[in-house]
Amino acid sequence: MEPLGTIKRQDQLAALADEHRLALLRRLMCGPSTISKLGRSFGRHPAWIRHHLMRLAAVGLVEAAGEKTTRNYTEKFYRATSGALAVHMLVAPDSGSSRTVMALGSDDFAMQLLADDCNAAAGEGHVAVSSVGSLDGLIALRQGLADVAGCHLLDVASGEYNVPYLKHLFPNRDVEVVTLAYREQGLMTRAGSTLKPTDIAELAEMDLRFINRNPGSGTRVWLDAQLRALGVDTAVITGWETEVTTHDDVARAIASGAADIGLGIRTAAEHAGLDFMPLFTERYDLVFSNSSSHEADLEPLRERLESNGFKSRVRALGGYDTTDTGQTRELAG
Repeated sequence: MEPLGTIKRQDQLAALADEHRLALLRRLMCGPSTISKLGRSFGRHPAWIRHHLMRLAAVGLVEAAGEKTTRNYTEKFYRATSGALAVHMLVAPDSGSSRTVMALGSDDFAMQLLADDCNAAAGEGHVAVSSVGSLDGLIALRQGLADVAGCHLLDVASGEYNVPYLKHLFPNRDVEVVTLAYREQGLMTRAGSTLKPTDIAELAEMDLRFINRNPGSGTRVWLDAQLRALGVDTAVITGWETEVTTHDDVARAIASGAADIGLGIRTAAEHAGLDFMPLFTERYDLVFSNSSSHEADLEPLRERLESNGFKSRVRALGGYDTTDTGQTRELAG
């Protein structure tokens, strides 16, 4: 029995949709048991137990765990294949013809623009984008839940974006890293506000309500690292526990007066009419698994990424640099 297993298949999820099978599985996670013992425990006929037990075994959630013979009677023991289970599944949209490409990762205007371009050319929903954060996007790619992951994770020790994280998360798998664009990140404040910090450290010193990003997002990873290096106690930053998932969410909170300041990309600030103080420029990459069996479905996205028209539209967003857009690096696992 492995300590923690994952449910990635629809038939496994369907098997556990029945409350009785779920109860049986949870009991078998505690240790091996026989059909007759389970029958007594649940107050059910052995045939009823066997029916549900065999369904769980058929989808790989239960396995045989030996036999015991008493006099002339032999009983089989069964156990759960995992001590606990985590559900890792994604229900993707069906475009009706070609397979929909799932792009998960960090919130980004250029990534959404790329998906919109592909979908407009295909005349249907060929690419679906979901903002889950850089780290969760990479984990989804590793688990086969995404076709492409978008990330902008800075490794402070090396000063390199994304690659150190990829080497850690994909130690035995080849991946392809393609630059989407460089983009500016900085502090957003309401237009004309007189309370403007000059650096990150002042977030803890000024009477400002901060709006934070979700853990695992590249923006939050950068901010956490900077504050640790500066020795800033986040507990003294007003609003630190208030988290949102996109750059637009940050900008809207500030524009509405729900917050005074937040960290995000220039594009979001300009769209919301906010003031913007640039802090750094980062590289946003798209990561593809070289083991993907759906290369044909990904080809339209790759072609659009390298087109001059797409690059021109990204630059028009503001705060983006497309100098290296389409640059590819192969990382061997």
